Amino acid sequence: MNIPDKVVNRLTLYHFILEDMRDDEKYISSTRIASLLNIDDSQVRKDLKYLKNSGKCRVGYEVKQLKHRIEEQLGFKQTRDAFIVGAGNLGSALAKYDSFKDYGLNILAMFDKDSKKIGTIINGKEVFDLSRVGNLASRLNVDIAILTVPKEYAQGAANYLAGAGIKYIWNFTPCILDVPRDVKIWNENLIGSFLQFTNNEEEEEYKNDN
Repeated sequence: MNIPDKVVNRLTLYHFILEDMRDDEKYISSTRIASLLNIDDSQVRKDLKYLKNSGKCRVGYEVKQLKHRIEEQLGFKQTRDAFIVGAGNLGSALAKYDSFKDYGLNILAMFDKDSKKIGTIINGKEVFDLSRVGNLASRLNVDIAILTVPKEYAQGAANYLAGAGIKYIWNFTPCILDVPRDVKIWNENLIGSFLQFTNNEEEEEYKNDN
């Protein structure tokens, strides 16, 4: 079943909630999930229908079962290896985020063009010269790259990655990349998310004032 991107995003948030629950909490209601995320509980129930996981009336959803169904449906247990291209502040922060492994993403190595960074180790991941990405991608069967280079280098890096056999680019740069059709791009719009957050905050303030 194809799950819409917005639903996938919310399901991961539901999983965060389930992960943080105490061992003695066996059930959780859609109302509780909704209140923690400040959304409507009908939306939670609608999202969970994609999992074919029904709750119990006046009790809620079984925590362990619901957590397992989210992991199964979203493929958390199907580990995919990836590279980080760009060993600056953002790339280094992502390399240090060990929880990626819990969701099936395994960062194998990093790449950069800065000679001062090449050869360094960040959270157990070595930084290689970008020129080696094609060879290592082929040897290690990696087709995913997380792009965190400065804006002015983004397109050039994307071109290089596409030529090196990378088929999926998770793009954290503030650029719309032009790549071959067989290369898939996912744009992580940090600025857009921030502006959406602040605009929603202003809307809430307006509602409260009126």
